[in-house]
Amino acid sequence: MRVLMLWILIYPVFLYGGTAVSLQINEPFSEAVPKGALKHYKLGVKYEIGEDVPKDHKEALKWYRLAAEQGHVSAQYKLGLMYDNGKGVAEDDKAAVKWFELAAGNGLAEAQYHLAVMHARGRGVPEDDKVALQWCRLAADQGFAQAQHNLGLRYDIGLGVPEDDRAAVNWYRLAAEQGHAQAQYHLGSMYSKGKGVLEDGKEAVKWYRLAAEQGHVSAQHKLGLMYDNGEGVPEDDKAALTWYRLAADQGHAEAQYHVGVMYANGEGVAMDHVLAYMWANIAGANGLDISKFKKFLTEELTQDGMDKAQKLTRQYSQDNPEVY
Repeated sequence: MRVLMLWILIYPVFLYGGTAVSLQINEPFSEAVPKGALKHYKLGVKYEIGEDVPKDHKEALKWYRLAAEQGHVSAQYKLGLMYDNGKGVAEDDKAAVKWFELAAGNGLAEAQYHLAVMHARGRGVPEDDKVALQWCRLAADQGFAQAQHNLGLRYDIGLGVPEDDRAAVNWYRLAAEQGHAQAQYHLGSMYSKGKGVLEDGKEAVKWYRLAAEQGHVSAQHKLGLMYDNGEGVPEDDKAALTWYRLAADQGHAEAQYHVGVMYANGEGVAMDHVLAYMWANIAGANGLDISKFKKFLTEELTQDGMDKAQKLTRQYSQDNPEVY
């Protein structure tokens, strides 16, 4: 049994403070390189994704290296990713850092963010969250959504920076407006709780919905709750069930429980204690304590109904092994 969980990247951190670390940054990012380098880079992309040629990571690596050695910044970044992920070459953190540093020093935001990750995790370089934070901020200041979300998270829970709800909201919003689902979810949560902004259920629903429509499982569950309780939207059992079910099918145990409750109470759907018991089984298998709920359902079901529920549970687990 597995629960599909959406993990948030949280860097290992030290307390932020002390003297700033000097970072070598060259002129703003530009791909003003020899034409041959651009040609080599494009060939690398073709081999990496299999466009007009068979997908071949070793060939992609070869062409990226040729372009990178001629100063092509995106190729330097791509080469770093190949070493980072072990594609076409043995995984090598130090080599990844080398190429990320070249691209980051030339102002490429994506490389700056990945270099922040390497410093934060101590991969290929000594672990140093102060350096990681500086690279992350440089990427965020260029509008890189992942870095903006990471800064929002840091300010939200005080990781490496003083806790600051308003700053968290600011960085979450910048990333959310670029379509970053995790930032949209966190921004919705800030509005729901009134952290750094005035509490506003409608705004919370707006941002939860944007994340949920991208498949963000926690946002789908939260949106179900908002419809279930009439927070920020008119109460709507059918809409609540729709969002609960989407999250439930991704393995969200609380959403699975709520789907069961909707069936048990006939909310948004015809009352069905057999299906309620099936969803209780699934939520319990994914770690949620549903003993009281199952006790109630057991008193409502005949033995035949219990047998049907168990059969449906087995069928669901076979059809959805990734969430059960």
